[in-house]
Amino acid sequence: MKLEGRLALVTGASQGLGKSIALKLAENGADIAVIYVGDEAPALEVCREIEAMGRRAKAYFCDVRDEKAVEETVKAVSRDLGKADILVNNAGVTRDGLMLTMKDEDYDLVLDINLKGAFHMIRACYRDFMRKRYGKIINISSIAGLVGNIGQVNYAASKAGLIGLSKSVAKELGSRGVCCNCIAPGFIETAMTKDIKEDNPLLQQVPMKKMGKPEDVANVALFLASPESDYITGETIRVDGGLAI
Repeated sequence: MKLEGRLALVTGASQGLGKSIALKLAENGADIAVIYVGDEAPALEVCREIEAMGRRAKAYFCDVRDEKAVEETVKAVSRDLGKADILVNNAGVTRDGLMLTMKDEDYDLVLDINLKGAFHMIRACYRDFMRKRYGKIINISSIAGLVGNIGQVNYAASKAGLIGLSKSVAKELGSRGVCCNCIAPGFIETAMTKDIKEDNPLLQQVPMKKMGKPEDVANVALFLASPESDYITGETIRVDGGLAI
């Protein structure tokens, strides 16, 4: 299996894209630290599914906005499962609204979770990756970070920031054998997009005329986590049906 003997930390792993990515990595041999906030039950269910594959899994509650909580969580993962080989920063939220009426707290919340949370997680794993001279960091951005979106100045800024963060980390850690890349999904069938129907005009802008599946993103995450991508770093791969061409 491609990831046999590897350990992956996946944030936002109890549902949606994070869950699909965690399960895909586990299917291919990785043990998984399921990082979540909110209800514990879905995270434990993901762990059970992973364990049924014969892999190790453990759930960890962690608010990625909290620097100390992130540091303690990464230490706990190291004690329980070992040092991470793969980090997937998937945790994210939206608080949409036109810029004119957007509240500061909604702007700050989105930036703190989507961007600063990834910064906290990478920094907490940084030294371990350097010492191992190996690591795969995968940041889940968005096409909104590439082209912007009306009513999402906060979300687009956070996802564009992830791309810049990833390029900088790729340059810092490249000589240590660590790769850092982004995935930029378009319209993917998750809880965030549940209100988008097939006849929505937005989908008419997608050359493939349909939404993607979480598995489409998970397959790219698997590639970026695997040895097949060892000479790819600082890249952003779109999974958007051609929307941002």
